[in-house]
Amino acid sequence: MPSKPSKTLDIFPNPSPGRDYLVHFEVPEFTCLCPLTGQPDFALVVIDFVPDRSNVELKSLKNYMWSFRNEGAFHEAVTNRILDDLVAAIRPRFMRLTARWYVRGGIFTTVVVEHRKRGWKPAAAVQLPDAGPTPASFR
Repeated sequence: MPSKPSKTLDIFPNPSPGRDYLVHFEVPEFTCLCPLTGQPDFALVVIDFVPDRSNVELKSLKNYMWSFRNEGAFHEAVTNRILDDLVAAIRPRFMRLTARWYVRGGIFTTVVVEHRKRGWKPAAAVQLPDAGPTPASFR
């Protein structure tokens, strides 16, 4: 059965709920419509989150993002709506959603929105020493 747009976000249990780890998604083909002109708007949507008890299933995320294709929305509104819907579905410890909108009228727009679970504090960043030169085969 072929996929189709859907506002349903399926979830699955976090396989490592005792550990903070980053999940990073990039959606390079996000589209919606300008609510004033009806012309398509295109964005790269980047989703970074630290899961708590649940993760979002990728096919449902793809179909969810696809569901905006024929909807009119201002950049700020649709970016905040996506964050709100994802937070409601998976209740992460932390989530940052960055929407990098492609040029329209000579202007690039970037909208960044965040959610932090009340009481959650990230662990301190670990600084590792430089491992030395990278072999030529990895450059």
